[in-house]
Amino acid sequence: MNAVVRVIVNPAAGRGAGGRALPAVRRAFAAVGVDGVLTTGAPGEERALARRALDQGAATLVAVGGDGTWSNVANAILESGADCRLALVAAGTGNDFAKTLGVPATDLAAAARLAVEGPDARVDVGRIEGRCFLNIAGFGFDIAVLEDIGRIPLLSGSALYLFSALRQLFGYGGIAIDVASPERRRGERRHLMLIIANARHFGGAFHIAPGADVTDGRLDAVAILDAPPLQRLKLFRAVGKGAHLGLPGVSTEQAPRFTLRFASPPAYETDGEYRRAATPELEVTCLPRALRVVGAPGGAPA
Repeated sequence: MNAVVRVIVNPAAGRGAGGRALPAVRRAFAAVGVDGVLTTGAPGEERALARRALDQGAATLVAVGGDGTWSNVANAILESGADCRLALVAAGTGNDFAKTLGVPATDLAAAARLAVEGPDARVDVGRIEGRCFLNIAGFGFDIAVLEDIGRIPLLSGSALYLFSALRQLFGYGGIAIDVASPERRRGERRHLMLIIANARHFGGAFHIAPGADVTDGRLDAVAILDAPPLQRLKLFRAVGKGAHLGLPGVSTEQAPRFTLRFASPPAYETDGEYRRAATPELEVTCLPRALRVVGAPGGAPA
């Protein structure tokens, strides 16, 4: 493939894993003729670097980091309207989107070869408050865990999320949410967690939406209602195996969009990054096959 490839590395991803991987990333991409490696110097700078690379004619952007890094680069591509491909290299905490796609994001040599000469396919993305997400938008318990992670200094990767989740399992108070789709309105109920999923995994170890398909034009709303501590522990174990669907208090629905109503503007996360909503009502929509991803199987070929 005779096209411009640029690599964007977030050195802070995975609590420094991105920075530690940088020399190996440079070697792997140099081996396939790519020397355009850019590094971020501040949170969220991936988008600015991606826009610059797009302005310079990049046809493939390789994002080295985790779900947040991948999401930032994807947003730059989508906002630009460029017909540019996204390639994934894992150096983050969960690296969940790559698990759903099954791409070799942890194999630098394979990822580099794919970025230069591999196929791509179009996949869905979600959108909330004008921002797109690749993996999930999460509310409730997910936010309590994300806030707690910043207070845990010694762990990283999946172990960090698991430890924090166990800490929050018995202390989080739940959140009231009214979830509606074009087909159904459930009314306000108190949730332990609500995940609007484009892909299947989150938190590094949790198989939250086993039925999610990134090419079906729909999002999966996985609602886990609030429960007593021992029931929460059972749910926590089941989510790790993808065995929570069908348990009491767990429901799932697939739809092209969902409307969520809260008592006040909620905190939420998209692809592992914390956000605060501007209003108490949020619309979460699917953008069908909006993004070209290198190595993604089963999509509509670009």
